[in-house]
Amino acid sequence: MRKPRLLHALALSALLCVGSTTAKAQEFSRQDTLRGSITPERAWWDLTFYDLDIAVNIQDSTLQGSNTIRYKVLEPHQRLQVDLQPPMRIQKVTQAGKDLQVQQDGNAWFVQLQEQQKVGEEKEIKVFYGGKPQVSENPPWSGGITWQRDQNGKPFVATSVQGDGASLFWPNKDHMYDEPDSMRISVRTPKGLVDVSNGRLKHVQEHPDGSKTYSWYVSNPINNYGVNINIGDYAHFSDTYQGEKGELDLNYYVLRDNLSKAKKQFKQVNQMLQAFEHWFGPYPFYEDSYKLVEVPYLGMEHQSSVTYGNGYQNGYLGRDLSGTGWGKKFDFIIIHESGHEWFANNITYKDIADMWIHESFTNYSESLFLDYHYGTQAANEYVIGLRNIIRNDKPIIGHYNVNHSGSGDMYPKGANMLHNLRQIVQDDEQWRSILRGLNKDFYHQTVTTQQIEDYLSQKVGRNLTPVFDQYLRDVRIPKFEYRLAGNKLQYRWANSVANFDMPVKVSLNGKEQWLEPTTDWKELKGVKKGAKVEVDKNFYVTSSKATTT
Repeated sequence: MRKPRLLHALALSALLCVGSTTAKAQEFSRQDTLRGSITPERAWWDLTFYDLDIAVNIQDSTLQGSNTIRYKVLEPHQRLQVDLQPPMRIQKVTQAGKDLQVQQDGNAWFVQLQEQQKVGEEKEIKVFYGGKPQVSENPPWSGGITWQRDQNGKPFVATSVQGDGASLFWPNKDHMYDEPDSMRISVRTPKGLVDVSNGRLKHVQEHPDGSKTYSWYVSNPINNYGVNINIGDYAHFSDTYQGEKGELDLNYYVLRDNLSKAKKQFKQVNQMLQAFEHWFGPYPFYEDSYKLVEVPYLGMEHQSSVTYGNGYQNGYLGRDLSGTGWGKKFDFIIIHESGHEWFANNITYKDIADMWIHESFTNYSESLFLDYHYGTQAANEYVIGLRNIIRNDKPIIGHYNVNHSGSGDMYPKGANMLHNLRQIVQDDEQWRSILRGLNKDFYHQTVTTQQIEDYLSQKVGRNLTPVFDQYLRDVRIPKFEYRLAGNKLQYRWANSVANFDMPVKVSLNGKEQWLEPTTDWKELKGVKKGAKVEVDKNFYVTSSKATTT
């Protein structure tokens, strides 16, 4: 992943999710296709379970271990693709105790199976691997492992791999369309250090040399980049939340010297859960608990193991990205990264080109957090304030099948597109039911943009395709163009995609009026001569008076 190019002081906000990829030149290689597409060697088998077992050597920054990959045969093929990125190397692959032939093609490793693969059967291979994984140069925006020391000189290690891929540090089926139904993660750490990974801690094994293996179990589907390893001199404390599905246990792992600060700052988790369960429905992973884990980088949305490095302060590293003051009312990383439990970990894109499904909804969730705790005016002001950091540089949707994401505008611009939809619905309870319905109807699923677009169109009750084309696939801000002719208001959409027809609320001399502009001129009669025309600021559009024809 390239490091983000910072255009101005707040440009980081265009990459807020901590983990987004910047766009490459639009030339793609065979490796891009092997990583980004459902290749024939991936398509014939359905992933069901991972059993990842890793030993971490702090002294030389290496990993050594294995991953057992269990799968169901969908079609009878004999060649299977596993992904692992250099400098990591697969040492051998076995099935039923027999070594298999493996051929490397860059990041892809093709395994030739000996056993007959019969449709409906469940099989497994065991992949042995090791090496010195890529170090993240700029975590979490560049993928890899961060090897640091805490203020007491003790090792502080964490993974962050969205975009660049989980195969940076462990072998897997590194495409988002297929997730295991469950997973075990076992990590052996040096003496005196704790590993925190996803799911629930099931067992700690002590070894004669003083090292320990921490075994975690994830009972729900999990995307590859959501799998994480966090190693440090952690202190642990816990809390509970009485939620929509009963009691949810909350577990916090922080560096020992930060324990008192964490106990104060992490009270926002309960506030987050109140707001997001209201708007989105039950937290999607009650079975696996909720964890917030301190790491040596800003933070990321690892499923049931959300990572945190915001310095125990409100805002985004202390800043209000909206410029309105409302962004200082909450800890950005706690709220934003936890919002991804609903949009990224519960509902997951199949192709990274559709990353807006994760980032637009989650960026918008910050506004809804404010709405729940401070009111709708605060929410509106916050999301409108984020428009100042929209670049409109390229489309939000990237290129498909080559592991390519779109513009970082998927954060603030995508949030404002969703804010537009809230205005169109004109009923906050209906809007809330739509957001909750998304998380219920696509529960623990991987999805496409088309599925989400169709769902929203159906539930809103109008064809929203022109709206999505405008905000996801075009870089122009639509312009409400108008002119006054006697007692008539003539109006249309300009600077827009063909057939753009989003309704908009307009004030005429202070009186609100809903209009249905298209790209053709329309006319409203009975308007006072010289009326003052103002478009509701909750719509992400511009307006201008047209030259009289």
